[in-house]
Order: sequence, then C-alpha cells, then structure tokens
Amino acid sequence: MTIRPNQAAIDEIVANCDGDLHGALQALLLVNEHLEAELATLYAAYGGLTERGDSVLH
Repeated sequence: MTIRPNQAAIDEIVANCDGDLHGALQALLLVNEHLEAELATLYAAYGGLTERGDSVLH
C-alpha cells in the first residue's frame, strides 16, 4: 500500500502530538497564523503588490 505524502505528513503531525487530534489542529492553526503574518509582511515590504493580484510572490 502506498501512502500519499499528505497522508504521511498528517500521520507525523498527529504522532508528534501524541495522537491528540485537537492538539494537532491547534498546532497547525498556529503555524498557519504565523505563515499568514509572514506573508502579510512580505506584501507590505513590496508595497504595491496585492495579496492575489500579482504573481511575484506566488
């Protein structure tokens, strides 16, 4: 049986949270918030770029 990369990543995240799905989701939400803040900083640094209008950062 072949496990897709996303499935393996999910299994690893849950395992790192000792099988606690709530903890795994909370950790992922915190990481996502951090990445969104980082992305907002990059957009601000490039001034005229809009979040989805230009493809320079995507």
